[in-house]
Amino acid sequence: MAIKRIHPHPSFEMIRPLLLFSFALLFFSCSTQSDEQTYDSSGLRRATPEEVEALVEAFILAEDSSTIRIPEGFYELKTQLILDNKTAIRIQGDGMDKTVLSFRELKSGGEGVKIVGKDITIEELSIEDAPGDGIKAQHTDGITFRKINVTWTNGDKSKNGTYAIYPVQCKNVVIDSCIASHSKDAGIYVGQSEDIVVKNSLAFGNVAGIEIENCDRAEVYGNTARDNAGGILVFNLPGLPKGDGRQTRIYDNDIVDNNHENFATPLGDGPNGNTVTMIPPGSGIVLLAAKEVEIFNNRILRNKTYGVAIASYQVTGFPAEAPNWSPYTSDINLHDNSYDRGSLFSLPDLSRELGQLVSLYNAHGWLKTQDIIYDGIWDESVSASIDSNPMRICIQEPNMESLRFTRFYLMEGEDNIDSFSDSSPFQKCNGPSGDKLSLTLPKRTN
Repeated sequence: MAIKRIHPHPSFEMIRPLLLFSFALLFFSCSTQSDEQTYDSSGLRRATPEEVEALVEAFILAEDSSTIRIPEGFYELKTQLILDNKTAIRIQGDGMDKTVLSFRELKSGGEGVKIVGKDITIEELSIEDAPGDGIKAQHTDGITFRKINVTWTNGDKSKNGTYAIYPVQCKNVVIDSCIASHSKDAGIYVGQSEDIVVKNSLAFGNVAGIEIENCDRAEVYGNTARDNAGGILVFNLPGLPKGDGRQTRIYDNDIVDNNHENFATPLGDGPNGNTVTMIPPGSGIVLLAAKEVEIFNNRILRNKTYGVAIASYQVTGFPAEAPNWSPYTSDINLHDNSYDRGSLFSLPDLSRELGQLVSLYNAHGWLKTQDIIYDGIWDESVSASIDSNPMRICIQEPNMESLRFTRFYLMEGEDNIDSFSDSSPFQKCNGPSGDKLSLTLPKRTN
């Protein structure tokens, strides 16, 4: 079943007073903006043209099992750095605040740094102002990003690159102690990959802080996602070479103050590349068509629209059919997280349709921030009623009675929207076999 894009206007006359009141108070709910930079590269020694040329050649001519050393300095590059089909290469700078690769003058190509190979490590450096993605690794088995900082220093953030740190179609991915900021999609984006660790990293000032998309076996822990439009996203999108991803654990993260404006720009009329544009500022964690996700021991604080959103793909309004893919979010285990809705004057977002849905239709009253929302869309071939918890959404948070939980009814589209605060059907935490639902995976040690 595909439902129409939501336009929450059951009766304009009914909600006219609310809208007038909302616009009068809009300055309280305005999204934030950030131009924060972790490091100031302006005082660094400028690398000579000969040093820049030698760096480009080092990437091209690198031999397997070698190290590319990049000394302290500010390297102004007019061409991409490409490492193609290499094995066991270490790319090492002198520190995120000491070695800076600037691609502000790059006129052709998208990524600043592009890697294809096996067992590659890049560490201790910064990447600035790539016209496309900051650093992209593709078709690489064994890729480690450690202590790298990727950012944009432009004033107009809509002109920034799409992803800061971007492994796609990779295996054995480690992102450790990195910083990603000001990307117009996701700061740390892992797509269509397997066996992933994202840990001890910081993402801020992006549209999405950290995004796991169509991936298998991802562990996301010890990170801080702050001052983004959305903190941490787990998506499964249709029409990609890899179908549904499964088994993501999100734990021991700080997901705070993600109230930045959403400055993503649509890419054509198709769904891929556009889904992040629907994320309302004030989103903590967002699950979209996600499968087998466990979320626990996180601090989910002061995200003005909602702390956690559990949604099926139909809410996007895009076609919801594709091979090897299901639009429904299922097998979710949400437990032992801390929530704080923030100030009484922090109103939910009204700039995006999902924010409008939360603001106008939540089960606790107009313009009230929610801790957990569930769109309530289920596969009717599994059960005729959502009361049996057919999608196996397990919510076992402490002090559940003090949290604002809303389950929406959207199965008839925009013409009949309803909401409910009762979370008891989703505390029946049994899997398909009747056993207690458990998504716990062996903890990765790398």
